[in-house]
Amino acid sequence: MEYKDYYKVLGLDRSASQADIKRSYRKLARKYHPDVSKEADADERFKELGEAYEVLRDPEKRGAYDQLGANWDSGQDFRPPPDWAEGFEFHGGGFTGADTAGFSDFFESLFGGGFGAGPRHSGGGQFSRRGEDTYSRVSIDLEDAYRGCTRTITLRHSELGPDGRPLLRDRTLNVTIPKGIRQGQQIRLAGQGGAGLGQGAAGDLYLEVQYRPHSLYRAEGRDVYLDLPVAPWEAALGASIKVPTPGGTVDLKIPSGSGSGGKLRLKGRGIPGSPPGDLYAVIQVTVPRADSATAQALYREMQEKLDYNPRAKLGV
Repeated sequence: MEYKDYYKVLGLDRSASQADIKRSYRKLARKYHPDVSKEADADERFKELGEAYEVLRDPEKRGAYDQLGANWDSGQDFRPPPDWAEGFEFHGGGFTGADTAGFSDFFESLFGGGFGAGPRHSGGGQFSRRGEDTYSRVSIDLEDAYRGCTRTITLRHSELGPDGRPLLRDRTLNVTIPKGIRQGQQIRLAGQGGAGLGQGAAGDLYLEVQYRPHSLYRAEGRDVYLDLPVAPWEAALGASIKVPTPGGTVDLKIPSGSGSGGKLRLKGRGIPGSPPGDLYAVIQVTVPRADSATAQALYREMQEKLDYNPRAKLGV
């Protein structure tokens, strides 16, 4: 996926004010509008301009985009870090009115999927209005979902400064992570969203939960998976072994004749809930290295005494 330098698209540097962005977009949009432009690439350029303007005219999207840094070149291969927008607070309402259909994969990877696209709320009355709901992402450890916990998080939001450029401000909150929360679910913090107008109540803050990558486990819904290394003799003969789980170590029986890829279910050992998920130990038969004379002798003995062709099903 190619990195899009939205400032370069609009012919601006990163210090441009919001007025500069609007002025440059209008000028270039007139030049490349498909109905009037004679340029061969007018359609592509016009769409590219619209995408850049969609991001840079919105202080929140611009602030989040700027967090990626200035060390990327247009066209450079790019993959957004999985936590690139963590802690960045967006107001509801989604995109700012433009038709985003056909925007690049780069745009979708950053702002697609409905992130920050909650409904806007309005109160009754000319001088009172409920504050907007805000949205952010928070990463937790898988173990936090098993036990529940309290975390202190710092959220960053963008607003226009007196010079017309986005200004980032931070705030710190204590957040209760409920036991059993799944990846993708939201935690609602009542009254922690945008301020209301007049007598209007403040909006709510919604935190979308993501699990941090884990060295042992991966989650799918409420189920958790563990790649379980098993010695050849354990797989062939069967064994009772110790297995780690996020809830503690358990004993697990390996049936004789097990092979790599087989799944052993530990009922109720997944993410807590009603009902709880399950934990699946996925067998991975590992082969000891022949890095000693003894090991080499054992392998040669197996080669001579075992009638075994691992490619028999291939017909060779």
